[in-house]
Amino acid sequence: MISWYHSWVAAIRIARRDAWRSKGRSILVLAMIALPIVGVSAADLTMRSAQLSVEQDLQRRLGAADAELRLSRMNVPIYQSPDGERFAPVGGYDSYEPPQEENPELLPQSLPAGAQAVKDSTGQAKLRTTHGLLVTNLREIDTHSPLVEGRLTLDRGRLPEAAGEVIATTAFLKESGYFVGSSVNPRGTEHEYKIVGAYELPNALKEVQLIAQPGTLLTPVDKALQAAGVPGVRADDKYLVKVGGADGFTWNMVKEANGKGVIAISRAVALHKPADSDVPLYAQEPKDRFTDGSSRALETAVLATVVGLAMLEICLLAGPAFAVGARRSRRQLGLVGANGGDRRHIRAIVLSGGLVIGAAAAVVGTVIGIALTLGLRPLLEEYLGLRWGGFELRPLELAAIALLAVVTGLLAAIAPAVTASRQTVLASLTGRRGIRRANRVLPVIGLIALAGGAAIALYGTVSEMGSLVIAGGSAIAELGVVALTPVLVGLFGRIGRWLPLSPRLALRDAVRNRGRTAPAVAAVLAAVAGTVAVATYQHSQDVQSRHEYVADLPRNAGVVSLADNSAYKDVPAVREALSKEFSPSVRADVERLVVGRPGCDSYSNDAGCGRAEIVVPKDQRCPFSESPHGPADFTPEQVKELRKDWRCAMPRHQNFLENDAVVADEQLLTALAVTDPGAAAALKSGKPVSFDKQNVKDGKVTIRLITDPDAADNARGKREEAPGEDKVLPVYQVPEGVNGWGFKLVLPAATAKAAGMATAPYGSYFALDGAPSSEQRQRLDGLFDRMGVDANVKIEQGYQGDNSIEMLALAIFAGLVTIGAAGIATGLAQADAEADLKTLAAVGAPPRVRRTLSGFQCGVIALMGVVLGSAAGILPAVGLRLAQARETERFLERAITMGYESSDTEVYVPIAVPWETLGGLLIAVPLGAALLAALVTRSNGALARRAAG
Repeated sequence: MISWYHSWVAAIRIARRDAWRSKGRSILVLAMIALPIVGVSAADLTMRSAQLSVEQDLQRRLGAADAELRLSRMNVPIYQSPDGERFAPVGGYDSYEPPQEENPELLPQSLPAGAQAVKDSTGQAKLRTTHGLLVTNLREIDTHSPLVEGRLTLDRGRLPEAAGEVIATTAFLKESGYFVGSSVNPRGTEHEYKIVGAYELPNALKEVQLIAQPGTLLTPVDKALQAAGVPGVRADDKYLVKVGGADGFTWNMVKEANGKGVIAISRAVALHKPADSDVPLYAQEPKDRFTDGSSRALETAVLATVVGLAMLEICLLAGPAFAVGARRSRRQLGLVGANGGDRRHIRAIVLSGGLVIGAAAAVVGTVIGIALTLGLRPLLEEYLGLRWGGFELRPLELAAIALLAVVTGLLAAIAPAVTASRQTVLASLTGRRGIRRANRVLPVIGLIALAGGAAIALYGTVSEMGSLVIAGGSAIAELGVVALTPVLVGLFGRIGRWLPLSPRLALRDAVRNRGRTAPAVAAVLAAVAGTVAVATYQHSQDVQSRHEYVADLPRNAGVVSLADNSAYKDVPAVREALSKEFSPSVRADVERLVVGRPGCDSYSNDAGCGRAEIVVPKDQRCPFSESPHGPADFTPEQVKELRKDWRCAMPRHQNFLENDAVVADEQLLTALAVTDPGAAAALKSGKPVSFDKQNVKDGKVTIRLITDPDAADNARGKREEAPGEDKVLPVYQVPEGVNGWGFKLVLPAATAKAAGMATAPYGSYFALDGAPSSEQRQRLDGLFDRMGVDANVKIEQGYQGDNSIEMLALAIFAGLVTIGAAGIATGLAQADAEADLKTLAAVGAPPRVRRTLSGFQCGVIALMGVVLGSAAGILPAVGLRLAQARETERFLERAITMGYESSDTEVYVPIAVPWETLGGLLIAVPLGAALLAALVTRSNGALARRAAG
């Protein structure tokens, strides 16, 4: 026992001295192990610090109050989940009939007797800024109340005290151009409010908001005020409640508030959740209907797969490092054998090198990860829009991550230790590597692992434990590729006959020294595989989101309209203001059909107001619309079949003006990028154009002018024809596939007038040469404000992408690890090939030849790793996408079974390879490694010292 202890102490001392003597190689090895440790430790600190505890989250939501109460807007007794995020009416939605009017007194009446309460009112309005108008969230609350403590953080200035004072978020000050001491006033009022302080919401740093004292900022919606030009703001009220007693706001008090239609978020309930059997909501409906299990399972699958590949990557990264180190120290190991040391002593020395470097990497990587997280904390908080609850250091987790580095060092040193112990003393002292035979068993094992791992990963797409199975199968398959690396390196060598001299020599050197090349290629392979897996999954998700995105208009096209149809006389002025500020390339003025007074809304039930509707022929109506309960009256198979019927096809685009039929000329087609020449010719000749063949029969369309909307609605409820005057017009039906952007019918003005249909100005569609800036939008809103009109402007920006911060962080981290691994692995390979470079110097080779050869040697290694890693990284991404397709298909079938309407009849979860990313990796990583190796190669290499003895 004592002999074993002393031999390991001596081995560790030898390994430590050897590491200190070869500082350059030790730093490379340390960096290779520490690089992933930096990322993992920084990610752990970021995740734990940004993850608020229950107490911290309640402090930011409730302040010092015991509960928050708000109306459910259902005006009937409800059941809620303990967290207040889900609720349903008592008896379910099937028997729910909403009351005709809301009762605003329900919320105050639900406050417990003797409780201390603070009212929290929120709304939204446009405020005048230095640029124009800015949509701003408004809040009224007594900021001096002890119950509010913890909900906001005052950055500078003071809290509001008088009626004309407000405090603003730093985000509002940044967007508006104001500062503490400026005065602001909401649109529609001349009241000015002085900004006396700046604050931030810890959970919403990017929110644009103002806070004032109660009753001083939010103007109630009132018809008299609206007639005077003050639009008013509808306020949503909440109450912060503090009750006496040690139990706080109990679950029984929550259920009592639910009986009045009020939702309660309780601190006591959140800290001590009731059992599911005590939750009436779960007794009424299954609990799984209120949980998003599919998305959570998908996030787990992505996380498990990426973490699994990262752990495998760490192990593979250190392999070439210790292989090179053992070969560079073979003379020292030979001296140990010559002085009586046996094989276990040599193995102990090499393993001790892994232990020493792994321990140093653990300390360095963890310290750098902590320092990096501390330094980037302000940037991370601003990017996430969330203040951390603190800097959460979890010693056990960091110790586990550090221990991983130590274990990685030991595991990576096992193979070099075994190899070094098998060498004879003579071979070690003379530097001869002897004759090596290719391992014929390893490629067979690699093929079996590759096929088996791929099968396991694909099985995980249909397994209930999909995330673990996919991650495990992908790891096994990648290990199979690593085992095949020596054989694959030999196959790469066959292309050398077509290469110039320097790259041919580099490729042959790599093939000849497979023991040195294969571990380096495997390291780059592992890093690239993780990058490709993340990139492929992210790109596939982006392609799916782009496909599912429904644009309202062509890109950079827009529409302007008035919020109030009664102000139709202001439409011409609004059109001129738009043209003045935006200078559109095309502007198409649109009018609407009116029945009754010109100022009537399309769906108004006011006296003297009617509406115009397109009548769908009976034999062309979808069976869903003719059935009392819609899709719920059909079997899932019938629903699937009818969804494919052209009569039941749901429109993919929604008309922004909410009018099926509009009055316009051919300029509208130009603004909407409709290139059908027949449609333009029809409008020029005075013939209406139809974009929906369901409304057209025998080349004609029927428009019904309804003067009594109530009678029409009653008839429709009885499945009868709505009463009204029909106008039958011949129309031009556009060919199949022409996009009408939600419009069903476009009528020329002359045709509408000849048919006796009245029209009124509505708005304009326009096309821009480019997207307007934020300042242009604010200036236009400010111009509308000075005109005294409330106009809405929408401009289509196209699909913008919605990648999560988690996927972005994984992609950046994987890319950095790839570049770092390629550089370190090729640097170690270059260090191992230093003898070849010295031989070139000895025979008189110029520096250019040595630099070129060194660069090509590292470039060849990086290129092999990128090619193999790209192939290996596709598998986990494919597995994750197939698992997501399975979950999506289940969700769609469940939605159809429950009778929900959906325009989707088939699951679309594509697997898209990011060719641009792969192309960039294939070019950037090998080229970067080659240039780096060429730059660091010495111009005048020293002659190699002749080995003694």
